[in-house]
Amino acid sequence: MAVKIKSKYGEIDIANNVIATVVGGAATDIYGIVGMASKNQIRDNLNEILKREHYSRGVVVRQEDSDVAVDVYIIIAYGTKISEVCRNVQDKVKYNLDTMLGMAANSVNVFVQGVKVVGDLD
Repeated sequence: MAVKIKSKYGEIDIANNVIATVVGGAATDIYGIVGMASKNQIRDNLNEILKREHYSRGVVVRQEDSDVAVDVYIIIAYGTKISEVCRNVQDKVKYNLDTMLGMAANSVNVFVQGVKVVGDLD
């Protein structure tokens, strides 16, 4: 399934994998994010952090009229303020979708799938 955008010159189809890569890249750039998680951890049998080529497993894209709704599944670093990190993810994802793909996001829903301790605890 692809997101369709109509312009005066014709129609543009953007694949969900492209949108997932843009969203995943935006989310993982935020301080406090360890990585992306699978949306179906039990079915995918994945408890590890997704690599860049598998971001589509951690992002759900739905088209709503001319806009899109995005669900992002993330793993957060222990000790960070979860609400602030999620708000930053929402802002950055909306900004990147607008600047890179020219599409507006109706909603960006962030689901925290886990918390991971990173770094030395000494």
